[in-house]
Amino acid sequence: MTERILLVEDDGAVRSVVRMLLEDEGFDVTEAASGTQAVERFDLEHFDLVLLDLRLPGMNGFDVCRHIRRKGNVPVIMVTAQNDSHDVVAGLELGADDYVTKPFNDRELLARVRVQLRRKSSETDSERIVLGDLEISPDEGEVRRAGEPLSLTRTEFHLLCHLARHPNRVWSREQLLSQVWGYDYAGDGRVVDTHVARLRNKVEGDPANPQLIVTVRGLGYKLLRGDP
Repeated sequence: MTERILLVEDDGAVRSVVRMLLEDEGFDVTEAASGTQAVERFDLEHFDLVLLDLRLPGMNGFDVCRHIRRKGNVPVIMVTAQNDSHDVVAGLELGADDYVTKPFNDRELLARVRVQLRRKSSETDSERIVLGDLEISPDEGEVRRAGEPLSLTRTEFHLLCHLARHPNRVWSREQLLSQVWGYDYAGDGRVVDTHVARLRNKVEGDPANPQLIVTVRGLGYKLLRGDP
């Protein structure tokens, strides 16, 4: 089945170029020229991914991302201005999965789209994982804490599964970008830091004093299981 992408961009010339690029790769693309139009189309149709410019007139991309996250876990790739670190962090904190900066390289954009559309993790172990009162069911894509379901984005879920499958192992930001995001990210550790922070807010009893996903100073992160 052809995968469907909602392309949200107010610049008609940019929108046309990106649409042709995606359609040449076999994707079914629906355009939205404003945040309001994006929300209307998202609510009426099914999409596999949203490519979202943050700087939109009227209803901006942050509000659109917030709306999408209230509805579910469709992957969102933000499009931001070069070196606009505030937009990047704010968008990731709202639950966006990834970002590209303008002007972007065609190959880079397509690589990030393909990674987000990859439905199955490269991990093959699908056994249920229990960590105290936290229960992870990879096959069902569910996480429960004390029996109550948690709402995680797709990327947060993959990050948690990866750490849980390798307890007590330290992972650098670069390793997590490669293993969880799925390619040589050429990257930005803020993507990892923001997703870890969001994950802690959902799975830790006290996110300010994490006991499950801990920082190893100067090295990265690890998930504690049993004796650290």
